[in-house]
Amino acid sequence: MAIEIKKKEGENLNSFLYRFNKKIQHSGLVKEVKRRQFKKRVVNKTKRRLAALYRLQKKEEFVANKKYGYH
Repeated sequence: MAIEIKKKEGENLNSFLYRFNKKIQHSGLVKEVKRRQFKKRVVNKTKRRLAALYRLQKKEEFVANKKYGYH
């Protein structure tokens, strides 16, 4: 989505920035960017399963090490 704003002849910087900000707000661009910024990626089932198995294995190792006084 491209937004193009040109400075009018004789327009000062403050009024130009005001017009620019209003145009951006009305376009919904800021909302869209903020919505996309924190969107989580979809991880496939295999990767989720492997990650869960890895966490389970590490937890078991931690418990075993704690039992022997290593941690």
